[in-house]
Amino acid sequence: MRVARFSGASLLSIYLILHLLFPTVVSEIFLYNLIPIASIIGISLAPHISDRFAKPNVASAVSLWAVASTIGSITIFYSMSSASSFISNLFYLLFYPLAIIGLPRLLAANRKISVIEFVDSSIFGLGLSTLGSALFAKPLLPHFDGNIGKTFFAIMFPLADLVLVCVVIAAVSMQGISRRGAFMSMGVIVFALTDFLYLWQSINGVYFMGSVLDVGWVIGILFIAESFWQLGIDSKAREGISPILISISVSLSATLLALIAMRPDYFPRFVLIPAIATLILAFARMALALSQARNIGQERLLARTDELTGLPNRRRLVTEIDAFVLKEGALLLLDLDGFKPINDAFGHETGDRVLQQVALRFERALPHGALLARLGGDEFGVLYEGGHESAVEVALALRATLSYPFHINNQEIKLGVSIGVAKNTGEKDLLVRADNAMYKAKREGLGVYRL
Repeated sequence: MRVARFSGASLLSIYLILHLLFPTVVSEIFLYNLIPIASIIGISLAPHISDRFAKPNVASAVSLWAVASTIGSITIFYSMSSASSFISNLFYLLFYPLAIIGLPRLLAANRKISVIEFVDSSIFGLGLSTLGSALFAKPLLPHFDGNIGKTFFAIMFPLADLVLVCVVIAAVSMQGISRRGAFMSMGVIVFALTDFLYLWQSINGVYFMGSVLDVGWVIGILFIAESFWQLGIDSKAREGISPILISISVSLSATLLALIAMRPDYFPRFVLIPAIATLILAFARMALALSQARNIGQERLLARTDELTGLPNRRRLVTEIDAFVLKEGALLLLDLDGFKPINDAFGHETGDRVLQQVALRFERALPHGALLARLGGDEFGVLYEGGHESAVEVALALRATLSYPFHINNQEIKLGVSIGVAKNTGEKDLLVRADNAMYKAKREGLGVYRL
């Protein structure tokens, strides 16, 4: 395992010695391109990587880069056709999609990423890409006028490098700093900087095959491969990117769009792509956040609502009691008399309809501001704000609503109710005292009993 892990670094050392002392075609083509192959083996054999997308995607990305490097080296040394150079550049470009997919997964190996987190990281990455495109890519473009292929790759390589760097930085920001993230970030940054230096040297006609610059790419790949062997912090990962960074990314893209509108010729037009994409994702993120907030609100409402009657449930009543301690009023607990025989005789469907109609009668009899809740089964509760005598009157009114029968499915159904009334004294035993009063009313057939 150690051989697989450090073989790439060993090959790099051998290559540098031969490059400085005895540069040959064998060392510049064969040995140089063995380094990314050794990195692929190191990535594939790295232990403790549970994510099924990280290894294959990054290994495939480095494989495509190795193929491109081999073709490019042979093309330059043996003066092959421009078609070979185009094929080499195409393989280089295919490195980025797989790397962009695989590297963030390495940092989030044991954790599912929500849609919101994915959108946040995309906004952050595109925002930084917009800035990078505006600042660094423009100087490369004028030198390739008239050559579609060179212009295409001159635009795509720096853009792809910027997106890759920003995506990795966004992933590290979201997951937190770790040795794995540090090695990965270093590798991606070294790789991207080498790309930019190569483009700058190519523009100025000073690049040549076998220069020290070539070492930058394989060093970046070696850092990326080493990150697979480093420890992450998956179990301590933070929940998403800071909202401040998201706001900066959106503001930056909006500002650049405004500057492009005022100075159309100052920035390259392709900067519009990541800038507009950032704003579109920002609106999508807002819609997702609003939808989630609405769903959370509905879930909370459902969690505090009785499904059968639509009344507040026991949880809601208990919550309201906690806020009721300092108010003048009373708690009424109601238990239906004779409900179980109705369920046994006519079935649960009829019993449910009876409960719904009971709830309607109770609601109509209560004064404005009183809270009626179904506590479960055939029990109800009322939180009433007012004097104790008036609370007893409310209890008598509620009992009177059941003095005439219900008519369901041509059946006449009669019910009674026992009600316990507990005056609010500011103590936390309000529910217990109301419950005791209700059971006393039920046991002794009092109808209404107050404490």
